[in-house]
Amino acid sequence: MNASPLILAADLAARLGDENLLVVDCRFDLADPQRGARDYAEAHIAGAVYADLNRDLSDLSKPKLGRHPLPDAAAFSAVLGGWGWTPQTRVVAYDDAGGALAAARLWWMLRLVGAENITVLDGGWAAWKRAGLPVDASQPKRTATQVSLEFATKEIVYTDELRALRSVPSALVLDARGAQRFRGEVEPIDPVAGHIPGAHNRPFTENLQADGRFKPAAELRAELQAAIGAHAPGEVIHSCGSGVSACQNLLAFEVAGLAGSHVYAPSWSGWIADPDNPVERG
Repeated sequence: MNASPLILAADLAARLGDENLLVVDCRFDLADPQRGARDYAEAHIAGAVYADLNRDLSDLSKPKLGRHPLPDAAAFSAVLGGWGWTPQTRVVAYDDAGGALAAARLWWMLRLVGAENITVLDGGWAAWKRAGLPVDASQPKRTATQVSLEFATKEIVYTDELRALRSVPSALVLDARGAQRFRGEVEPIDPVAGHIPGAHNRPFTENLQADGRFKPAAELRAELQAAIGAHAPGEVIHSCGSGVSACQNLLAFEVAGLAGSHVYAPSWSGWIADPDNPVERG
């Protein structure tokens, strides 16, 4: 594969059957957490395994770390081992939400453990179906591997660090939620509406074209640079509701050639878990 964090459906199709390829279906519905698994069982890209956001890419038992806390590295290693992953494995993640639920989350997590050759299918499931490419309803049989990895914790921002960074003028929180949620006009999921004081808004949907594929890199770069102003990419901290769609904004930055930003893993749901943390609306 190439250096881009995205791969086209036709390019992935040409690689199906490669023994070093692992395709991961990451479809998930926040309102119906079992829907992704049902959709996978009905049809998925031929040979793909399924990653459940709640079970495989999160640890819901961790308090005050948001609605989708990162799992421990050992738990994530076990998931990868169950899929037969090795450091040589080429991974392609896809979903049906422009990468936001939850292909970009898996892409980010694999980067955190030092994995290479990880890409997200541009346009996701819709692009694959539109192209009439092979689908299957069976669960592939893969040989399990022994995996022991650690997260690069310096790449993850938690609440204590974010509190400190808020006093640093160069730091910028970029919120991936929709504009109405960011402004606090509606809040369908979390118990408190609003956003982290000083944050800017960049809805992840603005990274996409009408067909669900990412905008061209040059167009994204111009838009994202306008969104962050004089801030360098390394000064940007991505947030959202629970640390999942924020990863899609991070992915967009990488597509645009703006490398070096970070993710506030607990995001809004983790921020408001502490009632002493200030809230801004409007």
